[in-house]
Amino acid sequence: MERATAHIGVGSNLGDKLNNCRHSLQKINQLPGYEVIACSDIFKTDPEGVVGQDWYANCVAEIKTGRTPFQLLKDLLAIEYDMGRVRTKRWESRIIDLDILLFGQAVIESNNLTIPHPLLHKRRFVLEPLVQLAPDLVHPILNVTIRQLFNELPKGSSAEVLKEET
Repeated sequence: MERATAHIGVGSNLGDKLNNCRHSLQKINQLPGYEVIACSDIFKTDPEGVVGQDWYANCVAEIKTGRTPFQLLKDLLAIEYDMGRVRTKRWESRIIDLDILLFGQAVIESNNLTIPHPLLHKRRFVLEPLVQLAPDLVHPILNVTIRQLFNELPKGSSAEVLKEET
């Protein structure tokens, strides 16, 4: 199989958030058939869609893989599980969250996988890091660039780049 470029959303709002994000990227890179080729800055963002949660660390990784989108999903879920993620309800706090945002220009809609990610175009915590990596990438359904999607976001929520604590 030809190697595809995939973009993975990475987020954490429990424990050592920065380290959780970095550790998950190392785990992806260690899997046979995957190579992390770029990563955005890690941003501090407010939770969306819920109240009463701590802030998130979010970034986007660009990977190359010869695996299928379904194998990628299986491997990302295994990393989440290995890092201690327990799924009990939607949008709960999590030690790590790994989402396939884009997989080349693939469009997939199945029971357990939707590509492109169905909320990608509405989320600043996804678009701000993604625009760093691939501003001219065209969304395979909306047929506009990531930069255009980012520029069309409503003002209000903000994301700031996280720096190492000294």
